[in-house]
Amino acid sequence: MTRIPHETSGDPNPLHALTLGHLRRRTSMKWRTYPEDVLPLWVAEMDVPLAAPIVRAVTEAMELGDTGYPVGSAYAEALAAFADKRWEWGGLAVERTAIVTDVMLGVVEMLKLVTGYGDPVVVNSPVYPPFHDFVRHMDRRVVEAPLGADARIDLDVLQDTFRRVTADRRRAAYLLCSPHNPTGTVHTADELTAVAAVAERYGVRVVADEIHAPLVVGDTRFVPYLSVPGGERGLSLMSASKAWNLAGLKAALAIAGPAAAEDLARMPEEVGHGPSHIGVLAHTAALRDGTAWLDALLAGLDANRRLLADLLAEHLPAIRYRPGEATYLAWLDCRALGLGDDPAEVFLRHGRVALNSGLPFGSGGTGHARLNLATSPEVLREAVRRMAVAVERQGER
Repeated sequence: MTRIPHETSGDPNPLHALTLGHLRRRTSMKWRTYPEDVLPLWVAEMDVPLAAPIVRAVTEAMELGDTGYPVGSAYAEALAAFADKRWEWGGLAVERTAIVTDVMLGVVEMLKLVTGYGDPVVVNSPVYPPFHDFVRHMDRRVVEAPLGADARIDLDVLQDTFRRVTADRRRAAYLLCSPHNPTGTVHTADELTAVAAVAERYGVRVVADEIHAPLVVGDTRFVPYLSVPGGERGLSLMSASKAWNLAGLKAALAIAGPAAAEDLARMPEEVGHGPSHIGVLAHTAALRDGTAWLDALLAGLDANRRLLADLLAEHLPAIRYRPGEATYLAWLDCRALGLGDDPAEVFLRHGRVALNSGLPFGSGGTGHARLNLATSPEVLREAVRRMAVAVERQGER
């Protein structure tokens, strides 16, 4: 039913390691939300085996019965070393970090530190739907500053939004997605420096979700927000979960810039009780010893981006797709297909392939769908074939 995982099969690409039969034995959200005749290319889970160092760390903990509460700074130390080597950022100070349950719950805690009831939180739509959901559930007000037509931050729009939301002297925050989900855009040092200057001008506090930071391809360089001039008052959330497929092993790090240390120090001590100790061990192992696996994954994802572009050009040329520089998510503009506001619903109903609807991503999501390309080339080919069939069937109605 399965092939041997890539560490022992000779093929370094983890996206080539597992068959569909093996994957359908999984019991996580990706594989249990839809019936077995549906190809799931939606939620951010990758079709890969775990990196061997992670398996060893978790297995050793199980054998020791080491399943208590997390403690210590090993995770932060591993991330600091990774950031220094990978991004040439030596400014991640372990003493300005705190373990949190996951990135989005960490975002909530950071926003609590810098905003109050009813305060505005600015987001760049279209953006990861929990940005809208979590902010509203904590009784803050979501304010959209839509991305430009090039899928990059529109600084004029952002500045105008900051001006409006601070006109009544309320506290305000900017929830930055970096790299951006769903477009895969990697913000440049100049862009982030400009953002920091505008935020400082209007007194807006920046909280950066940088969970996709390790998933940047080629010569493109990820720039941590806290590393740019003016980013000293920022707060960041980072995690190994997306890059090493560890969503079920809960752990993340909140990081404060030098001028935000006092804010982070006000976070309640009990917040650090939520992360999984096993998760912390797994994430630490990933950052310390899983970089060779990550590099093989990045090469595989880059190949899949090119493959997806070729497949769409051949079978669905009306779909506009700009391959991103990061993440394993593809943002598909399907408006020219005439499938209505929610093309993902058509692809599911007529093609039995599950993508994310663009509608929950906010302004700019209508007529779009998000596709998870962290799968095998065989599954990707079959998914696009099914999508093309769905368009034909919809047209026959």
